[in-house]
Amino acid sequence: MVDSSGTSSTVVAPRVICQTVPARRRVTPSRFIGGSDPVHPWHAGGMCRNIRTLHNFEPPATRDEVHAAALQYVRKVSGSTAPSAANRAAFDEAVAAVAHATEHLLDALVTTAAPKNREIEAAKARARAEQRYARA
Repeated sequence: MVDSSGTSSTVVAPRVICQTVPARRRVTPSRFIGGSDPVHPWHAGGMCRNIRTLHNFEPPATRDEVHAAALQYVRKVSGSTAPSAANRAAFDEAVAAVAHATEHLLDALVTTAAPKNREIEAAKARARAEQRYARA
């Protein structure tokens, strides 16, 4: 490629950080496929239930909320709630990196929607949980 000054330069493609991984074959009983697990009805193949939406709330997400979401993410990815002593440094470093990236993401996101009220959203979540766990 030749730039405006007449010298040639090389274009470097951006490094791909995330790649789509093909779905693995499930080794779970058929009753779990498709999220029909009666023991864990919240697991319908979506996001981890402990990671909460942090964007577009009034007041904005606190550092503690961002750290808690990062911790849940790293726990989910690593498959460990409490890492061994040998893995503690890597685990803590990953939590800090995810929290840092999350803060940058939340600062950069833009929306035209009105901020959500935490109390109203919590009431909606309680109503959904009540309906979900209601005994027939």
